[in-house]
Amino acid sequence: MLKQLSAFIKPLIKPLLAATLAIVLVFGQVQSASAASGGRIGGGSFRTPSPSFSSPGRTYTSPGGGYGGGGYYPGGGFGYGYPFLIPSIGIGGFGGLFSILIFISIAGFLVRTLRSMQSGDSAYDSSASSTVSLAKLQVGLLSEARSLQEDLNRIAEVADTGSTTGLSQVLQETTLALLRHPEYWAYANGQIQQTNLLSAENQFNRLALSERSKFSAETLSNVDNLLRQAEARQALSAAGGELATLEKAPGEYIVVTLLVASQGKLQLPAINDTQDLRQAISQIGSVPGERLLALEVLWTPQASGDTLSADEVIAQYPELKLV
Repeated sequence: MLKQLSAFIKPLIKPLLAATLAIVLVFGQVQSASAASGGRIGGGSFRTPSPSFSSPGRTYTSPGGGYGGGGYYPGGGFGYGYPFLIPSIGIGGFGGLFSILIFISIAGFLVRTLRSMQSGDSAYDSSASSTVSLAKLQVGLLSEARSLQEDLNRIAEVADTGSTTGLSQVLQETTLALLRHPEYWAYANGQIQQTNLLSAENQFNRLALSERSKFSAETLSNVDNLLRQAEARQALSAAGGELATLEKAPGEYIVVTLLVASQGKLQLPAINDTQDLRQAISQIGSVPGERLLALEVLWTPQASGDTLSADEVIAQYPELKLV
C-alpha cells in the first residue's frame, strides 16, 4: 500500500516544487516592486448635448413686408385679414391664385418645421447611443530618454486642459515627443474598445483610475486647467548626490500611457514591432479635436531622479511586450 502511494506521489513532487517556486517568485516580485512618482495631464467632457429646437435656416417674409389687412388681396370678403389661411377671390382671380400659392408655402413651412423637430429629437436620442472609442496606448522607454520627461513636464506646466483645442494640442505634442525617441522604445501595448456615450465616461474613468493607482504619488498634474505640483518633486531634486547615483543605475525605464476617448470608431494596429508602434502613435495623435471627448496623459517616473526598475515594469505593467 505504501509503495503504491509513494509511486503515485513521487511523479507529482517536481511539478509541485516548480509551481511553488513560481508562486514565490511572482509574489515576491510584486511585493518588492514599489510604485514610482507619476505625472498627469488631462481633461474633457462626456456631456450629452441637451435637446433644443431651432427653426429651419430659411425664414418666410411675406411679399410687400407684412401679414396684414389684405393690401395685396384686393378681393376682400370673408378672407379679409386672413389671407394665409383662407384664400380670397379677387378681381380676375389674381388674388385667389396668389393666396393659394401663399397657403401652399405656409403648409410646406409647417411640414418642414414638424420634420425638423422630429429629426432633432431623434438626433438627440441617437447621440446617447453613438459610438465612442476608448483607446489605451502604453510605451515603455529606456531611461536614457530623460528628455521626454522634460518635454512632458513642460507640456503639463503650460497646457490649456480646459478646452478641446488645448487638449488636442496636448495630444499632438505628446505623440510628437514619443515619435522623436524611437531609439528608446523598448515595450508597448495598445488596446481599444467601442462603447456608447452613456457608458463611455464610467469606462474611461475606470481606465484612468487603474493607471493612476500605479503611482506612489502624482507629483505633477494639470487636469481641467488645475495645475498641481507636489513638494515631493523638490524633495527628490534636493538630494543631488543620491539622485545622480540612481540616474546611472542600469535597467531603468519610463512608461508613458495615453488614454483617449473619441467619437466614432478609432482603429489601432496590433503592436508587434516598432513599425506597428509608430503607426499606433501616429493614429492616436491624429484624432481630430472636434471628435476628442477626453484625454489622459500619464507618465512615470515624473520626479527628477526617480526610477522605475525592470521588476517594477513587469509587476505594474504586465500587458507590455517587447517591440
